[in-house]
Amino acid sequence: TFNFIYEERGQGQPILFIHGVWMSSRFFQKQLPFFGERYRAIALDLRGHGRSSHIHRGHTVDIYAQDVRAFIQGLGLKDVVLVGWSMGAMVIWYYFKQFGAENVKATVLVDQSASDYKWDDWPFGFADFPTLCHVMSAVQTDRDAFVKDFIPLMFKEPPAEDDFQWMLEEITMLPESIASAIIFDEAVQDYRPVLKKVTVPTLLCFGRDEKLVPVAAGEHLQENIPDARLVVFENSGHCPFLEEPDRFNQEVDQFIQSLG
Repeated sequence: TFNFIYEERGQGQPILFIHGVWMSSRFFQKQLPFFGERYRAIALDLRGHGRSSHIHRGHTVDIYAQDVRAFIQGLGLKDVVLVGWSMGAMVIWYYFKQFGAENVKATVLVDQSASDYKWDDWPFGFADFPTLCHVMSAVQTDRDAFVKDFIPLMFKEPPAEDDFQWMLEEITMLPESIASAIIFDEAVQDYRPVLKKVTVPTLLCFGRDEKLVPVAAGEHLQENIPDARLVVFENSGHCPFLEEPDRFNQEVDQFIQSLG
């Protein structure tokens, strides 16, 4: 057993924010105050990430999905809106693969392609085999340098120095052993067969800037998830919730209101 660290605000309709690989709940700092006034807004640190226990096993997307289910059950949440950013979207897809729409009212998927790997029939991934080898090596040999190069790729415009610093601190809380294990697992999965299992209303939020994920990956999700709508954020890259937080919050709020 291990401890999940999470932050929670407000009451009512539960909304659970699930961060990306190596990241943490702190990336949703511009969402919790807004949604906490309207709903029960919760952001958790996944196993090994952020301030949750640095347990050294179970670092697969499948097990993270099991963790999310255990977390939802532990808090007694019903009809949750799941918001998954980057790998957080994959965690949601594997939740549906294992548990269907159990206790899920809707999903919001933020800037994630159906696979991060460049398969022969899939151009929308970021990782071919040499790229993956480079990432694995960099994480083990000079992670700080790698992360400093990576952070600006997540944004259309480079983040301010103080933002850059807290992000660097959050990302490097994760032990390198865990960082390698989960980046490998999430990068080599192909979620395309799972998309049709997402049977609840879904909002897709993608940034126009394509340094990491192309908008075409969002269009593919819109075509393959049964009830999905795509919103593109013109002044964002991988993090529209930080780059255009007011519009992001508004779009997600309107989407939740539309669920009735």
